[in-house]
Amino acid sequence: QVQLVESGGGLVQAGGSLRLSCAASGRTFSSYAMGWFRQPPGQEREFVAAIRWGGGATDYADSVKGRFTISRDNAKNTVDLQMSSLRPEDTAVYYCAAASKYYIPNYGAATTYDYWGQGTQVTVSS
Repeated sequence: QVQLVESGGGLVQAGGSLRLSCAASGRTFSSYAMGWFRQPPGQEREFVAAIRWGGGATDYADSVKGRFTISRDNAKNTVDLQMSSLRPEDTAVYYCAAASKYYIPNYGAATTYDYWGQGTQVTVSS
């Protein structure tokens, strides 16, 4: 079992930056692939970024490439999402997720992930 708690959301002006953090419980955090998803108002949840259990490889949605960076610290059981050059369309509830599967064909699919945090609101004003 893994429990995930996100923090760092808030209100920021367009062009600004925010850093989201996700703290995970459990002794096997390093064996989980981690992802960030978001759900804009009135829309479906969508993939943002993912990082392998070892932290070496990452994936990003096209809409955030070059602006967002995912990272993890297995010693601290945390995964972060550094968001820069924020746009109003980045406004959403952001969720942290953990995947325990050994074989993961699609890091961008929500069904890949077994555990989810409660979400943190990010609002970007124009």
